[in-house]
Amino acid sequence: MKHVKILGTGCRNCQATLNLVEEVARAQGVEIRLEKVDQIQDIMRYPIMATPGVVIDEVVVHSGGVPDRKTVEGWFAPSA
Repeated sequence: MKHVKILGTGCRNCQATLNLVEEVARAQGVEIRLEKVDQIQDIMRYPIMATPGVVIDEVVVHSGGVPDRKTVEGWFAPSA
């Protein structure tokens, strides 16, 4: 199981990113633990300059803007 964190204070892009990650994981049959991190002090622990940020198993894989669907699919591909 992958632990996915969505970093953001609650903007529309953060929610869209969360929904996209959840949708792609479900479509690919990948079990994830999805966590929304919305406290600034918790977000600042990661090296990102813009939100939303996406962290998978404590590795930042994206920051700034909503990732495209193909990118998210790549995060959950069998070899990823």
